[in-house]
Amino acid sequence: MQVQWYPGHMTKAKRMMQENIKLVDLIIELVDARAPISSRNPDIDTLGAGKSRLILLNKADLAEEHWNSRWIEHFKEKGILAVKVNSKKGGGIKSIQGVIQEACKEKMERDRKRGILNRPVRAMVAGIPNVGKSTFINSLAGKACTKTGNKPGVTRGKQWIRLNRQVELLDTPGILWPKFEDQRIGLCLAMIGSIKEEVLNLEELAAHAVSFLNREYPGMLEDKYGTSRCEDPYEALAAIAQSRNCLLKGGEADIEKAALLFLDDFRNGRLGRLTLERPVKEEIE
Repeated sequence: MQVQWYPGHMTKAKRMMQENIKLVDLIIELVDARAPISSRNPDIDTLGAGKSRLILLNKADLAEEHWNSRWIEHFKEKGILAVKVNSKKGGGIKSIQGVIQEACKEKMERDRKRGILNRPVRAMVAGIPNVGKSTFINSLAGKACTKTGNKPGVTRGKQWIRLNRQVELLDTPGILWPKFEDQRIGLCLAMIGSIKEEVLNLEELAAHAVSFLNREYPGMLEDKYGTSRCEDPYEALAAIAQSRNCLLKGGEADIEKAALLFLDDFRNGRLGRLTLERPVKEEIE
C-alpha cells in the first residue's frame, strides 16, 4: 500500500516555520505516543538546530504505559526532554509550564547574567497533522484560543498565544514531509489517522491494521468483536462485519463499512491501549 500526501499549504507551512524559528527559544514537538518515530517530522531536527527542545508524547492514554516510559528514556538518552500528556482529557497539562521552564533553564540563566529579567519564554508548538497541537494549546491556556478539529490539516496559519507573563506560544500548521521513503512510516501515520482518508484505500489500510493486531496483540480482535481468530485479514474484516451487523442485501458482509468501524475503534482506543512502535535499536536507526 503506497501512502503519500503533501498538499500545497504544507510547503507554505514549512517555509513559515523556517522564517519564524529565529523568534523562539524553545520548540515543543508533539508526537503521537503510539508511533513516536513515525509521527516525528525529520525536518524539525534540522530546522530546530541550536534551540531548546521538548517532546510531548500526546495521546499517551491510547498507548501502552510501559512503552511510554521507555520512549521517555529513549529521548532523554538523546538529550531531549520528553513527557507524556493527554491533551484531550488534560492529563499532564498542569505540569507543562514547569517542564517548559526546565527545558529553557540554560537560556534563562544566560538572560539573567546579561541582566535580562522576566522575559517570557517564546515557544513554537510543532508537529504533524492531527497529533493534537491545537487541543494541547487549548488545554494549556484553559480556553478555546485556537481552532481545533479531528481532521488532519485544520490549523493553516501561525497564531501567537500569550499564556501568562512567563510563556508565549506560537502555534504552527501541521507539516508532513514531501515523500515517505519508508512506507512503514506512511502506514503507521495512516493507521493513527494523521493522513486524510480521501487519499487512502481504507479497506487495505484496515487489513494492514488487522495483520498488525494479529501479530502484536493476539486475541484483541476476538475479545472486542466476539469473533474467531482469522489469519486472513479480509476474513477477519468479514467476521467483524457479521458481528456488528454491517451487511449488504442478501446478508453479504459489507467490508467497507466494517473497515471504517474497525479503524475508528483502532484509532480511538476502543480496542485497548496500543503501541505501534517500540524503542528498539532497529526502530531508532
